[in-house]
Amino acid sequence: MSLKQYLKRGCRFILNGVPVKNITANIMYLQPNGRLSGKKIIITGGGKGLGAAMAEKFVAEGASVLISGRNEKTLKETAERIGCKYFTLDVQDTSVLNKFISEADSILEGADCLVNNAGISLHEPTFFDVTPETFDAQIATNLRGGFFLTQSFTRLLLKEKRKGNVLFVSSETGETVDIRPYGFTKAAVNSMVQGLACLFVKDGIRVNAIAPGITASDMTGFKANGNLFLAGNATERIYLPEEVAETACFLLSDASGCVSGQVIVCNNGKTINPRWK
Repeated sequence: MSLKQYLKRGCRFILNGVPVKNITANIMYLQPNGRLSGKKIIITGGGKGLGAAMAEKFVAEGASVLISGRNEKTLKETAERIGCKYFTLDVQDTSVLNKFISEADSILEGADCLVNNAGISLHEPTFFDVTPETFDAQIATNLRGGFFLTQSFTRLLLKEKRKGNVLFVSSETGETVDIRPYGFTKAAVNSMVQGLACLFVKDGIRVNAIAPGITASDMTGFKANGNLFLAGNATERIYLPEEVAETACFLLSDASGCVSGQVIVCNNGKTINPRWK
């Protein structure tokens, strides 16, 4: 069964002197059926945006979830709203990652899934606006933090002889060339996903990624309850966190048991480069 949710946004815009048509998004959500029952999932950057949408979806599907992030107030509000646990964490601080995994594992009574969602983009206007500080901050959050958190998590799984799942949140920018650190980090994440998948396949640990197109969030500046029009996207609209969460849910479920090392790009083929384009 499916739940149809119709999101209609009618606004008048001018693009190159031409009025833009009204945008209607027909979003399909799978009805919860317990597909994550028994899963115990850690989500970084889970207080809002895509992280919160994934947490809400996973809880609805029967999972026990712990969200983490730097803002305790936001985490608490989200956790109370959707019915999950929370724990503060700054993934840039690699000195606390081992302790965090140990604490999260204890709270969940045996974690088996990690979602590396925490990420930042500082949106430098040009190549020449990138500074050592903005470069290092994005590397530390988007790449280094996820790498060492995954190292701690998989070490725990191997020690406890548990099967498990690691999901990275990459980006469509990781599928293209870039001149800014955000894109570099996501391309590196895509490489890491494939390498780790090969490394851990015999241990029963799957590693995959979702790579969303421009999605409504504080980071992108687009609002889910505002106008959805975006000319540069293949569908001429921004994506919603809830629809991307559906793909994440599938990759963490046992229904995707034969899938590992894959980066699922959620942008309707925008970054594919056909010869006629």
